[in-house]
Amino acid sequence: MIKVLLFAVLAYFMGSLPNGVVIGKRVKGIDIRDFGSGNSGATNAYRVLGPKYGIMVLVADVLKGFIPVMLADMAGIRGITLILIGIVAIVGHSLSLFLNFKGGKGVATSLGVFLYLIPYVMLVVVAAFILVVYTTRYISLASIVGAALLPILTLFMPIREGIDRPSIFIISLLMGLFVIYRHRTNITRLLNGTENKFKVK
Repeated sequence: MIKVLLFAVLAYFMGSLPNGVVIGKRVKGIDIRDFGSGNSGATNAYRVLGPKYGIMVLVADVLKGFIPVMLADMAGIRGITLILIGIVAIVGHSLSLFLNFKGGKGVATSLGVFLYLIPYVMLVVVAAFILVVYTTRYISLASIVGAALLPILTLFMPIREGIDRPSIFIISLLMGLFVIYRHRTNITRLLNGTENKFKVK
């Protein structure tokens, strides 16, 4: 129990790391939340800081979901407990200890968690994400599509040994709904035709 608690704390701490805010202050001397969409995640970092630093934030946010789950797995934590540690990392990103319990929408960190737990599913989700961005130029729409596909694909695609399929389905469904909920303002803008399109710099 103590081991699980320690990894849960580690996952929340790592998830809470506000990479976009830190990198923005380091390289430009600005808080990216004061610009663009006001979000601390990779998409806004790309818009405000440029491609180089946007990609840097994306990779860092993915890793803070991937690493805690990988370390917990290496320490012998399995099943639903391993999945929950990943969820803690995602919650940390969205309710960051360092940002007065505010944060990003959890897409990149969720990608990191599920990339470790269900890599084949995530490859399809990422492919769908890229396709939607390429055809529509809407990052938010691609994130919503990916979140909706995630639980559906867990029903029939291969998953990591030791991961219970019903459990990962329920968790992926809840996380998919959480990500979609975090995009509720984007959904409104998409419906109104006022959502910002992704522009390659």
